[in-house]
Amino acid sequence: MNILFKDLLGLTKFVSDVYAGIRKLLIPDRAYSWQTLIYLSLFSWAISYFATGAIRDTIAFFGWLFLIAGTAWYTTDDPARVPGTYMPVGAVITGFLVSVFAFGQQDYGITPRTIVLWPTISGLITAIPEFFEGSGTDAKAQLPKPEDRQRVIVLVASCMVLSCWIQFYFVVNNWLEEYPSLLSDNFNRSTFVVRTELPTKIPPNGALILREIQPRLEKQIDKQPWPQVERWLQNANANLSNLTQQVIQEKRLKEKDEKDLWRVEPRISNPNPKNKDEYILDIVSIWTGPSSDPRGYYLKKSCQIRPIAESPNKSTTQKPDATSIIAEIECGRVSKPIIGWPPAQR
Repeated sequence: MNILFKDLLGLTKFVSDVYAGIRKLLIPDRAYSWQTLIYLSLFSWAISYFATGAIRDTIAFFGWLFLIAGTAWYTTDDPARVPGTYMPVGAVITGFLVSVFAFGQQDYGITPRTIVLWPTISGLITAIPEFFEGSGTDAKAQLPKPEDRQRVIVLVASCMVLSCWIQFYFVVNNWLEEYPSLLSDNFNRSTFVVRTELPTKIPPNGALILREIQPRLEKQIDKQPWPQVERWLQNANANLSNLTQQVIQEKRLKEKDEKDLWRVEPRISNPNPKNKDEYILDIVSIWTGPSSDPRGYYLKKSCQIRPIAESPNKSTTQKPDATSIIAEIECGRVSKPIIGWPPAQR
């Protein structure tokens, strides 16, 4: 019975301590405290919800100021340090709030600029107290002591370097969004880019252009009169250029900067010297952008074009003459990237 009574007393004391801690955290001892500023920020945001236009923005602006000031006050009362530095954890939290307030967007919230400038702002917030002596209304400006100047410079410079690396990440990520074909390249010799996903075997946009050209090419050649097809092949450069522009417009590749780095050209050959009326049309999509190999690479789709006799009308028994010869086209798959210069046109 005594043991049970002691356990109840211990539990009651634990609950009382927890309640006292929560009460001390939420209810300030005096009006001039960090809790008051936090409550003012919450009140400002609640009021701004019911306001509109410039009044709402003004109230929300002061809400951010109260939140930043209250957070900075609370985290500097008993500062915890970032391991290995003298930067308070509170400066990191306050720096994030300042960065979101100054560089965030109302529609999107956190932006890349917010993340990039976060370390630098946190470093500056840590360094600012070194330029003041005293506290409150008695504070006055001063230069940091000689022994403190080096650590201030090292801290701020380190934070700026970290911001540069974060900015570099966003730059590379933007490159990959605008130029997705870079993902198919080899990064083994890179000193700062590490591949974390399986490589893309075929550049997506280069292969897309070739795949979308095929049905348009077949429509212009398949079952068309053979003399007309031969004239098409004689002007293959211009005809393929027109088809490529159609693909870029219809597949919205015009919104990608990468569209200017793919060049589509024809390569026409005769695989059978005994039959000069058969042709191999190689459509090559040449990558002119950056590559790990100085020669670059290209993709290829091969199409065989040959004349066939058109089936005569069942109601007649006339033999097909020269005008009844039509073209037949058969295309293969898109090749894997071929390293080196494409073959010369003939």
